[in-house]
Amino acid sequence: MLDTLLWWLTSPFDYAFMRRALVAALALSLSAPILGVFLTLRGMSLMGEALSHAILPGVAVAFMLAGFSLPLMMTGGVLAGLVTVALAGGVTQFSGLKEDAAMASLFLVAMAAGVLIVSLSGNALDLGHVLFGTVLTVDSRTLMLVAVASSAIVLGVAIAFRALVMECLDPQFLTLQGRHAGWTHALFMMMVVLSLVVSFQTLGTLMAAGLMLLPAAAARYWSQRLEGMIAIAVGLALISSVVGLLVSYHAGLPSGPAIILLAGLGYGASVLLGTHSGLLLPYVRAKSAVAPGHAKLRQ
Repeated sequence: MLDTLLWWLTSPFDYAFMRRALVAALALSLSAPILGVFLTLRGMSLMGEALSHAILPGVAVAFMLAGFSLPLMMTGGVLAGLVTVALAGGVTQFSGLKEDAAMASLFLVAMAAGVLIVSLSGNALDLGHVLFGTVLTVDSRTLMLVAVASSAIVLGVAIAFRALVMECLDPQFLTLQGRHAGWTHALFMMMVVLSLVVSFQTLGTLMAAGLMLLPAAAARYWSQRLEGMIAIAVGLALISSVVGLLVSYHAGLPSGPAIILLAGLGYGASVLLGTHSGLLLPYVRAKSAVAPGHAKLRQ
């Protein structure tokens, strides 16, 4: 039994492509959920999903111009994401429309334009690769890009941590301290765009936000402290990535959806069993309160 379990856990990583996929997934799991926690605290969870679709036109244009060149596709995705963020901010500033509403409108247009551009290339398989990704095709160059980008995101969060927290809780106080909240917000959105762009190769543009948002949303059911939420979100993402890769290998399933579905299962379990606002928490408390009474009656 133990030998079978050990074989199930280790045999996939005899192959180089599985080892590269594992390292890429772990790198994303160490950076993306941290940004997801800040997005949920800001009430901007849907912004992450919208931005993951908004990068598609830039990826598609780069693909048409240079073929499957990952550096150029990532550059195109970053530019498209930053343009979308800037347009959403401009619409919010000049029209009074909320930023999430402006982003929702823009990402629908960007998504449609991106799908149309990729379709014009005449290869539906390429469209599927861009939309859904495949972590198993990560090569050494892609792995290096993912690792460098994820490290830069973690370093950026560490340097700007205090400012990011204050910008979430009280932007006006941050401005009074001599730091403009707008610059902090812009830096944060740039890191979100970068994280989503490096995720599209492994998870696709349709699911790139999954590893960012699902563990972060689940963590809020287990901790009310920021540090605790970050640690739990990263832990859930790491577990989802490792187990998702193992399940996808042994069951012959797509790796990206397997990882995201496991993160979704973690979120569902957190909603039910979480120690903070979990749906079953009142029932457990009521049962534990009744138990001493039964014990006294028996005596």
